Amino acid sequence: MKLPLPPWPIEDVMLLIDCPHCGPRAEVEFRYGGQAHIVRPEQPADLDDEAWAEHLYMRDNRRGLQAERWYHIHGCGRFFNALRHTVTDVFEATYTVGATPLKCEEARK
Repeated sequence: MKLPLPPWPIEDVMLLIDCPHCGPRAEVEFRYGGQAHIVRPEQPADLDDEAWAEHLYMRDNRRGLQAERWYHIHGCGRFFNALRHTVTDVFEATYTVGATPLKCEEARK
């Protein structure tokens, strides 16, 4: 179910993010949730401190398209994934959590 549009004109918003649940909304409605598609260790108790710290804190920080998690905090309250270009800040695609992850090439089609 799509939520109604916000009361302000969406054309005047600096950055629109297309929530897959609600449609396009202003960036102020969202919070960054970190890198998407992180593989969790099967046996976290078996990791030493260095490997556990690596898993918790080390993330990709590349230039270009990156898969990220976003939280629609002032809307539907749901997480979703997005492919965002980290240099231009352009959102190439958004998709629901649990959907097949998009590849960078697929987002440009």
